[in-house]
Amino acid sequence: MNQPQKPLTSSPAEQHDKEPSLMVNILFNIVLPVIILMQLSSPERLGPATALVVALAFPLGFGTWELWKRRKINGFSILGLISVLLTGGIGLLELDPKYIAIKEAAVPGIIGLAVWFSRYTRFPIVEKMLLNPKMIDANKLNAALQARNNVAAFRRVVNNAGNGVAGAFFLSAVLNFVLARKIVVSPAGSEAFNSEIAQMTALSFPVIVLPTMLVLFGAIFYLFARISALAGESVEAFLVDQKK
Repeated sequence: MNQPQKPLTSSPAEQHDKEPSLMVNILFNIVLPVIILMQLSSPERLGPATALVVALAFPLGFGTWELWKRRKINGFSILGLISVLLTGGIGLLELDPKYIAIKEAAVPGIIGLAVWFSRYTRFPIVEKMLLNPKMIDANKLNAALQARNNVAAFRRVVNNAGNGVAGAFFLSAVLNFVLARKIVVSPAGSEAFNSEIAQMTALSFPVIVLPTMLVLFGAIFYLFARISALAGESVEAFLVDQKK
């Protein structure tokens, strides 16, 4: 008897949990806001205030939709939404542009501090992220570590990886602050201010995101490499079978 074939399409639950692609994120969080701020901020078009509201509506709406769709409260998403609201508030209230730099540094700084201090709690963020039970078979990994008397050594590795992840966010905070202070210098609420916000947003990926991701991936690579060395098997041996 022929075995029933599995459907090629994802189940409703899998579709529900599927995250948007990188290109979709870049479109709503960078490309559309940048185009609106640079092209529609003149008084002859939308004007600085309206253009700022419309531009920020895309990342704000996209982030809100993501939270609603996935039905999960994500601390990083919440901080992102707060960041967008603060940018809009600074622009509409015409505050000193230095607050943009403070805000840009505060968001990744807060995440870095949360990662750092969580290591001393019962809920270490790095361990929850990188050793997610949906990805790593913790029981199998612990058994392999215990067999080689490397449990304590592995705890030190996890701690070092946590330092690397926290360091990535601290690096992001510094780069965000420097970039914002260098670029956003015009009075808030002006067309020039909007143009500078757009320029800062456009440069954030090559100037901030890429270096930060290199540090972050370095921490992840270090952790996985040490798993192989301490457990005596490759990381693939401890990955959860997603087909089950």
